[in-house]
Order: sequence, then C-alpha cells, then structure tokens
Amino acid sequence: MKENELTDTSSTNIKEKENISRKGFLSMTGKYVAIGAMGNLVATSGKDRVLAQTVKKPVSPATMVPYKQEDQIVLEKWKSEYDQQSAPVPMPLPPDQRIGYAIVGLGHLSLEEIIPAIHTCKKSKLAALVSGTPDKMKKVAAQYGVKPENCYSYETYDQIKNNQEVDVIYIVLPNGMHKEYTVRGAKAGKHILCEKPMANTSEECREMIDACNKANVKLMIAYRIQYQPHNRKLRELLQKKEFGPAKFVEAANCQSSANPDHWRHKKKLAGGGALPDIGLYCLNTTRFILGEEPTEIFAYQYSTPGNPLFTEVEEFISWQMRFPSGVIASCATNYNVHESRRYRVHCERGWLNMDKAYAYKGQDLTTAKANGKLELHENIGMAENNQFAAEIDHFSECILKNTKPFTPGEEGLQDHLLMEAIYQSAREGKPVKINAAVKVAEHRGPEPEIG
Repeated sequence: MKENELTDTSSTNIKEKENISRKGFLSMTGKYVAIGAMGNLVATSGKDRVLAQTVKKPVSPATMVPYKQEDQIVLEKWKSEYDQQSAPVPMPLPPDQRIGYAIVGLGHLSLEEIIPAIHTCKKSKLAALVSGTPDKMKKVAAQYGVKPENCYSYETYDQIKNNQEVDVIYIVLPNGMHKEYTVRGAKAGKHILCEKPMANTSEECREMIDACNKANVKLMIAYRIQYQPHNRKLRELLQKKEFGPAKFVEAANCQSSANPDHWRHKKKLAGGGALPDIGLYCLNTTRFILGEEPTEIFAYQYSTPGNPLFTEVEEFISWQMRFPSGVIASCATNYNVHESRRYRVHCERGWLNMDKAYAYKGQDLTTAKANGKLELHENIGMAENNQFAAEIDHFSECILKNTKPFTPGEEGLQDHLLMEAIYQSAREGKPVKINAAVKVAEHRGPEPEIG
C-alpha cells in the first residue's frame, strides 16, 4: 500500500481529503480513530502516517433486574471481600404508592430534621402541613411542594379527615398537646405517629391508645434510637452474649438550655424537664438493648436555686433501675451542662460503649474484651442511616402490610409509668417497686427492616 493511503476498509486517499476538516474526516472514518490524535503519530521516511484502531464499546457485567417492581435490583460484584460491602441499591416505591404524611407542628424538629428526612424516604411522602403560623406554613409548603389546599390550621385540623392524600398524621407538638391531637387525628380516621415522650402522664397515654384502638387506626411512638443501626448492633451483641451476660449499665444524656420562655421549660406543655425530654433516651434505650423491664427504681433530683430556667421543671435527675436478670442501670440527665450522650454496658467478659448514642448522627460503637495477655479493642464501623427516615418508613411498611409497629403506644405508656416512679422515688427518697409495668414484648410488632 502506498504511504499516502489510509489503512481502513474504504482505502480513501488522504490527499483527496485535504479540503475536509479534521472533525469531518474523523466522522467519515466511522468506527476508526486516528491514533495520531492521541500522541501516537509515527514518522516514516520524513512523512507522517496515521494509524487507526478499532474502539470497543465498554460493556458492564450483567445486572440482575427482577421482573417485579418491588424486588431488588442486584448490581454486578466489584468489591473484594476484604472491603466493607456496599448497601443494597435503594428501591423507593413510585410516588403514587407511598404513604402520605401530614406533619403537625413546624418547630425546630420538623423543619430541621423530619421534613428533610421524609424526602429521603422510600415508602413515605409529605402530603400536608398543620401549623398555627400561616406565613411560616405558606413558605414551607412552597419549599417542599405541598398544595395550598393541604395546609391546615389547628382550628381546621379536623378537616384532614376528608383528605385522601393523607394516610398518617405525625404529631410534632409540645408534649402537653400530644393527647388532644392524637385523639382528634384518630377520630379523623388517620394513623398516628407521635413524637416522644408520648404525653404528659400515663393516663393520657392510655387515652391515646384507647382512641386509636376505637378508631381502628395504628399508633406508633417515634423512638428513633430503636431504628438506628449502631444501637441495634449493640443490642444484637448483647443478645448473643459474645461478651458474656450484662451486669451493669451506665448512661447519660445531657445538654445546655438557654431560653426560660421555651415550651420545654413550662410544666403544662413539657410535663417535666430534663427527664421526659432527654433522660427518656437513657430509660428507653436501656430497656431496648437489655430486652427487660425494671422491677425497682431509686432516684435523686436537683435544680439550682434562683435559675430562671428551672422554676417549673427539673434541671437534673439521676436514677438506678434493677432488672430481673440482676442487671443494675445507673442513668443521669441534666439540662444545664455541656452536651454528652453516651452509655456503656459492662459484661462479664468485656464491655460495649456507645458515644453520641442518642444524637441524630455520629454514633461510635467500641468494645473491649480480654484474650489471654491481651485486651482486644474494636471499633465497629457501620454506615449511618437517617433515623427519622428509618422510623417513618417502618411505620409506612406497617400500614402497607397491615402489621403492628415495633414501637407501639404501649412502649410509650411503659416509659411514662417508669418516669412517674422516678419522680416518686426522688420525692420520697426511697426505692419504688414497679408493679404496673406493661408487658411491652407482647405488644411489639415485627422487627423493623433497617437498610
């Protein structure tokens, strides 16, 4: 072949292409590429020869795509067994099949956590808003695409019964308002997801449970820690007794408050101070990881005299709980110290520690146990989830499959019975026997599927 001929199937002479642009020339060569463009220009006898090579289209290994919409797509394997494996591919339901939520109350928790979280859900969607501040609600509705007709005031709240787009009412109001809006929501025929603490008293909890049972709607309390992977893993390790039987638990949940006019510092709206707001996490999580209910409680309470934050509610409370297995849990909560959220379970052959245990993110699970002359420390790395999205989607799953929630109303009632015993013990200065405990295990639904 002559040097001025292109080596391709068309045998087109380069000289005949002198008046064609480089882009046009490459286009005409079709499936071939001028290697000279990649720096592989070869000089022969003082003249340039353009070499060509075929470009192969990249082909990915086969992906398993099941026929049914609800079944998981399985991508090809690419990581070795020596690296942490990826989570399954997200499988959100089509929007028209998701459960619709009405968020009641647009305060810190709703705007900072819950509404952003619901937009990451796979089985849930935001359908409506309820607020006593029209301007704020209008702005939030525009930001998140909520229809104007799906925005309600507290006065028009009962009209939500006529809204077919709303399946669930999520109550994110001050504690003292939980009972009223749960009862009204149940009468409207909507399922209820209620923030913790469930109410102000155990009697209010019973009224809420009765109202939902009467209306034949589901009631779930938003104990997000029970849907968080690190806390669930620690519970699993305890159940397997990999560190021997648990003997002692120490837990603390503390933060610093600054606004005496906030509803959390008003007895009528909050029901109490540090205990029902943040101390409840120590109480509920300890019960959750141990899988037991306490039989006796002994408590102390204190508030700094003259501090305007604590004219109605307590600043600090600590308590011990005795469990049937012999485990003793020592818990404390404070509204006036630097933030600290942690617990440690001491076992016969080691310990399990959770830092940032009750926080929205950043959980750190570490363990230690002896091995001959060595003490082995392990940091168990796990992917975090959005705790709010996880609990919301669990409730949606319960509605779709008509099952009972993992954290039903009886779970909230039990905590209130125990908190009332804590306050009683602090007042009387002596231990209180727990005789009215709820058998929560009998009321729980199936274990949640946490992705």
